[in-house]
Amino acid sequence: MIWVIPVLAIAALLLMGAVYRRKLRRFSHILEEFQRDGTLPEQSLRDTVESKLESQLIGALRRVSLQEERARQEKNEVARLLSDLSHQLKTPLANIVMNTEILKNGGLQSEKQTEFLLRNEEQAKKMQWLMKNLVKASRLEQGVISFACESAPLHETLARSISGIYAQARSRAIKIDTEDFPPVFPVHSPNWTAEAIGNILENAVKYSPEGSTIRIRVNKLEMYVKIEITDSGPGVPKSEYNCIFQRFYRGKNTSDMEGSGLGLYLAQLIARNEKGYITVGENPQGRGSCFAFFLPLL
Repeated sequence: MIWVIPVLAIAALLLMGAVYRRKLRRFSHILEEFQRDGTLPEQSLRDTVESKLESQLIGALRRVSLQEERARQEKNEVARLLSDLSHQLKTPLANIVMNTEILKNGGLQSEKQTEFLLRNEEQAKKMQWLMKNLVKASRLEQGVISFACESAPLHETLARSISGIYAQARSRAIKIDTEDFPPVFPVHSPNWTAEAIGNILENAVKYSPEGSTIRIRVNKLEMYVKIEITDSGPGVPKSEYNCIFQRFYRGKNTSDMEGSGLGLYLAQLIARNEKGYITVGENPQGRGSCFAFFLPLL
C-alpha cells in the first residue's frame, strides 16, 4: 500500500494543474474578448481566490477602457477646438486687416486714424480673449465648466457685439439700426453674451444683401429680456428651425456660402448656460430672419 500515497499525490497535483489551466484559459479568454471588441464579463460573486483574481483583472481592464475613452474624447475636443478657433478668429482678423489697409492708404485725419487704431486694438483684444476662453467654450456642451452671470447693463453688451462686426458691415454698406430702449439689466455674462450676439450679427451681415439694414429691438418681458435681431437675408425655412442651432449645421439656403456652422451653435450653448435661450423665425417686416435672444431677469 506504500505506492498509494505517491499515486494520490500525483493525482492531486494533476487535478490542481487542471484547475489552474482552466483558470488561465478563463483569464486568457477575458483578455482576448477585451482586445477584440472591448467587452468584459460580469464579475463573479464567489468568494474564492480565483474569483478575486478574475474580479481584479476585470476591474483593471475596465479602468484601461475608461482611460482610452477619455483619451478619445480629449482628441475629439482638440479637433473641435481647432475648428472653433478658425471660425471665431476669422472675423477679428479680417477687421484688423481692413483697418490696417485703410490706415496704410493714408488721407485720414488724426482723429480718424486714432479711431481705426482703437478698433484694431479692440479686435486684437477680442482675439486674445477668444484664444484664452475657447477651450472653456468647447467644454460647455458637456457641462464641465460654467461661467459667472450677474445683473449687468445690456447697453454695454450690445455695443460690444456691434463693435465686433462694425467693419464687416461697413464694407458691405450694411446699416445696423438699434432702436432706443430704457436701461435693462438682465442676468448674463457680458463677455460671453457679446460673443453670442456677435455670432448672430455676423451671420446677419454675411447673408444680408449689400446696402440693407439689420435691426435690433429690445423688449423687457415679465421674466426675460428679449433681444430681436432681424435681417433681409435668405431666411431660414421652417423645416430647419430645429436644426439651425446644431453643431456644424449649414442651412440649405447658405450651403454655397462660407461658414462652418459653429456660430449659432455656440450662441445657443452660451445662452443655455446663462439660463436663457434663442429662437428663430421669419422677419415680421418682410424677407429675412428674426433671431430672438432671451436673457433672464432677477
